[in-house]
Amino acid sequence: MAKSTIYAGLEIGTSKICVVVGEVKKDGAIKILGVGQAPARGIRKGEITDFDIAQTCLNDALLRAEDRSDVMIRNVFLGVSGTHIESLNHAGVYRLPSDQNTITEDDLEDVREIACNVDIAQNHVFLHRIARKYSVDGQEQVRSLIGRPAEKLEAEFHIIHGVRSRVQNSIRLVRQIPLEVEDVVFLPLAAAQVVLNKEAKQHGALMIDFGGGTADYVLYIDGMLTASGCVPLGGDHITNDISLCFQIPHGRAERLKVEEGSAVYEDVAPGEMIRVEDENGMFVGEVERALLNEVISCARRRFWVRFVTAVRSTSAALALGCISQVA
Repeated sequence: MAKSTIYAGLEIGTSKICVVVGEVKKDGAIKILGVGQAPARGIRKGEITDFDIAQTCLNDALLRAEDRSDVMIRNVFLGVSGTHIESLNHAGVYRLPSDQNTITEDDLEDVREIACNVDIAQNHVFLHRIARKYSVDGQEQVRSLIGRPAEKLEAEFHIIHGVRSRVQNSIRLVRQIPLEVEDVVFLPLAAAQVVLNKEAKQHGALMIDFGGGTADYVLYIDGMLTASGCVPLGGDHITNDISLCFQIPHGRAERLKVEEGSAVYEDVAPGEMIRVEDENGMFVGEVERALLNEVISCARRRFWVRFVTAVRSTSAALALGCISQVA
């Protein structure tokens, strides 16, 4: 029997839980059959803090995805994030036996094992080991390694790992639905496959997934995954600033940010006011649009300062160039 071409992806985020069902066509294209979303509760900065509440939200998103796709979901690819996730680049060298002068599949397996043999914290688990490049006798070679004459084979991998208990918490939440987890994927890696093409990766690209409580990122240089991670900054920080500045509830501040806010405030007409309503649509006051946008702009600048500081310790100098251009 042919393997099903229908897959489901699950993201458990700070602000929402999302389930996407897609069908892979013969040409490799993916047709989205249905999407289910639900507001996330019991989750903070991408990590589960209340299992019962989070499970209810997950079930709501799952039922909506099943209803809209007309697919009974039993297995999911689980996207994970969180500030506990770390990454590094590690290289390994393998010398071919003296009686052998061409590369075999066993040689590739040996050099991969050496390159991925890196010490991580005892409470961490490996999430991804992604090949960056191979070198043959000091010359970079990406393709057609098998059968190539060589004395020395080198490999470099990008390795992503995170706290075992926190990854297992997400898996346990999913299995209690019950669903089976086919695989675990670091969320920005999956996002990069959608928004970055081969040319963008080759020229150098920094992709940032700006969520409610965290900002995930991946950096590609010369087509290779160079850095990845998660910074504890997100849209909720902007909402909190608005709430504090105008002394309004968090929910009302979120609506102001989404419906009326902008990071550009210089071109706003002086004295332009925004009507503020409560949950029932009743008028409760006004805020100045220029001041609202200035609060958002200040939060944006503060985000970039902290983001660059966080990335600086893990990324190549070129990464900062990419960030400064985006900022």
